[in-house]
Amino acid sequence: MKIKVLTIFPEMFSSVLSSSILGRARENGLIDVELIDIRAYSARKHKNTDDEPYGGGAGMVMLAQPIIDAMRAAMGEGFSGRRIYMSPRGSTLTQSAVRRLAKENELILLCGHYEGVDQRAIDSVIDEELSIGDYILTGGELAAMVVIDSVSRMLPGVLGSSESAEEESFSDGLLEYPQYTRPAEYEGMKVPEVLLNGNHAEIKAWRRRESLTATLRARPELLEKAALTKKEREFIGKLSEKECEPKTNQY
Repeated sequence: MKIKVLTIFPEMFSSVLSSSILGRARENGLIDVELIDIRAYSARKHKNTDDEPYGGGAGMVMLAQPIIDAMRAAMGEGFSGRRIYMSPRGSTLTQSAVRRLAKENELILLCGHYEGVDQRAIDSVIDEELSIGDYILTGGELAAMVVIDSVSRMLPGVLGSSESAEEESFSDGLLEYPQYTRPAEYEGMKVPEVLLNGNHAEIKAWRRRESLTATLRARPELLEKAALTKKEREFIGKLSEKECEPKTNQY
C-alpha cells in the first residue's frame, strides 16, 4: 500500500516510521510511506501556509492554495485511493473503518494545524474527514500516525502471525481477553488453570467469556452491535446482575 502524508512537520514521522513493525514493513516493501512538505508548495514569498481567518477570531487558518497544489502533486496521474483530512470534526476511526481503508490501493492523509484548514481545500481535494477521538490535538500528525499504524497492521505480511490482527481488541466488536506468559506463578499470582491444560476448546470458551466480561465492564456500548449468541447474551445478563449487586464492606 502507498500512503502519502501532507504535513508542515514531516520530521515528526521519522522515528515512528523507522521503528518496530512499521519499520520492518517498510523495509520489506509492504507499505510505502511518502512525506510531503506542504510548505514547499506555498506560492507566498516566505513559504508560509497560514493566514488570519475571515470574519475574525483567534488563531490562524491553513491556506487552500498550498494544500490543493500539494494534493494534486501527491495524486499524480491515475490516482486510485482515498484522500483523508485528519480533523476533530470527522467521523471516528473504528476497526471497521480501518478494515475499509486497508482495502484501498493508496491513501493520502492531510494533517491540519492551527484553527483548521480553508474549507475550499476540503471541498476541492478531500474525500472524507477522519477523527481518532473526541479531543483536540495540536495538529493532525499524531492522528495520521495512528491511521498509518492501524491500517498497516491489517495488510498481509505486516504482522508476524496471520491471526494476530483478527484476535485483538475490536476485531469482532469486543475487547480482548487477558493475556499471560511465563512463569505460571509470580509473587503468588497464578495463570488461570484453563490456559495450562492444553484443551483448546476450553481455552477458546474461556477467552470468549473473558472478552465479554471485559467489554461489559469497560465498553458496554460495544455489546449492542456485537454478534452474540443467545447463550452469550444470557451470560452477559447474569454478569450484569452480579455487577449491579451492592458491594458490602468486609471487616
